[in-house]
Amino acid sequence: MSLGKIFIEGIYVNLKRLIFGSECRTDLQLREDALNGNIKPSPKVAKVECIGCGGCATVCPTQAIVMNPVEPVEIIPGIMKTAIPEINEIECVHCYQCHDFCPIYALFGVAATIHPNDVGTKCDKDINSMLLDPAEVSDKKMKELAEYLTDDSILLKRKEAQAAKDAQITENEENVAEKAAEEQ
Repeated sequence: MSLGKIFIEGIYVNLKRLIFGSECRTDLQLREDALNGNIKPSPKVAKVECIGCGGCATVCPTQAIVMNPVEPVEIIPGIMKTAIPEINEIECVHCYQCHDFCPIYALFGVAATIHPNDVGTKCDKDINSMLLDPAEVSDKKMKELAEYLTDDSILLKRKEAQAAKDAQITENEENVAEKAAEEQ
C-alpha cells in the first residue's frame, strides 16, 4: 500500500468519524465541540507541584520549553521556586525528555509535573513531603540524570559517600577480626 493511499484513507476515516459519528468512541457533546473548535487543551504543567528546577528546559532537544519567572516560593527550607516551565506546542516534538528528566518522575516515580500530553497535571503527591524524605536512587538512574547536568558534583559526592561507607565497613570488619584474634 502506497504512502499516499494510507494518508488519504486516514483522512477519510477520521472525517467519517468526526462528521458522521461512524465507529464513534466519543459522546455527542465532545464531537460537537471538536467540530466547532471549542476544545481547549488542558495545562501541560502542574504549576503548584512543579519545583521549578528547570531540568525539563535543559534537556528539551528543540528548546520548546522556557522557564517563566514567578514570584519566589519556598518549597521546603533552602529550596526556592523562582520559575515554572512553559511548553511551546509548535516546537514540541513529544519526545518526553521533559517528563522523564523531571525529578518528580525520575526520583520518586510518580507522574511528572510536565508532560506534552497532559499527564503532568495528574501528580497528586505532596511534593514538599517527598522532597523532605530521603530517596533511594539507583546508580543507573543517577548516571542517566548526570548526563544532562552541567557539572558532575552530584556524582562526585555520591562516590565520596560510597567510599566513606566502604571504608567504614572495612574498618568494622577489621575490628571484628581483631577481636576474634584476641579471643583465641
